Amino acid sequence: MMRAFLYRARVMHHRMAPKRHRFHYNVFLFCINLDSLDADLKKIKFISRNRFGLFSFYDRDHLEIAESSGKSVRENLNRYLAGNGITTPPARVELITNLRVLGYVFNPVSFYFCYDDKNKPVCAVVEVMNTYREMKVYLLGGDSFRNGGFHLRTKKYFYVSPFIASDAEFDFQLMLPSDALNIRIDDFKDDQRFFISTLTGAKKDLTDARLIGYFFRFPFITIQVITLIHWNALLLWMKKVRHYPKAGSPELQRDILNKK
Repeated sequence: MMRAFLYRARVMHHRMAPKRHRFHYNVFLFCINLDSLDADLKKIKFISRNRFGLFSFYDRDHLEIAESSGKSVRENLNRYLAGNGITTPPARVELITNLRVLGYVFNPVSFYFCYDDKNKPVCAVVEVMNTYREMKVYLLGGDSFRNGGFHLRTKKYFYVSPFIASDAEFDFQLMLPSDALNIRIDDFKDDQRFFISTLTGAKKDLTDARLIGYFFRFPFITIQVITLIHWNALLLWMKKVRHYPKAGSPELQRDILNKK
């Protein structure tokens, strides 16, 4: 049985202050079961693992740490969780992310949902990447699960956008993956919400035919994502939104993976 699937999704960003700026774009994402990854990918001729392909999943694109060379995403996730007090590895892990398209990928954010052997949610992990390809991981433990999803408000301590201070707060609201995708990440500063981002979508079967259709409907989608990030940064610069240089606050960059 195929345990991987797709989400046909929509990304929305809405900045409310200091100046208003809103945009949205359509994407598709993969929801991959890390414990049946190889078996699932064998059923799809257009996806490869750790080698070049039309679509390809590379373990090193996730949880990139110096000690992770040659290890699988699952192994590195287990290690990360053990280091943060979750010593029993999850029985099942679903990863929502994008794959490389013709060798290129940029994932602004990926989501891991972890379950025990009774299918009870154990935790969620949010993997955020900036345009320097630095990465930071945020853990939403079992105590943050309520009303069908994980909720956590925490300091960023990470340079994500040159137009948002690194000591702003992320407010994560991650509903469990189902037939619908419903994720929201807001930004707060001085207890005031100034930025809203949502990722919503509908579940679709993962098939070769659908992948080919999406490849042409969303050509070079991973390049489009990074292009849109830079285009909207230019628009914010033209609106004279305050700029925060990366080198200006090194003390606010904490627990960064693959730090430049």
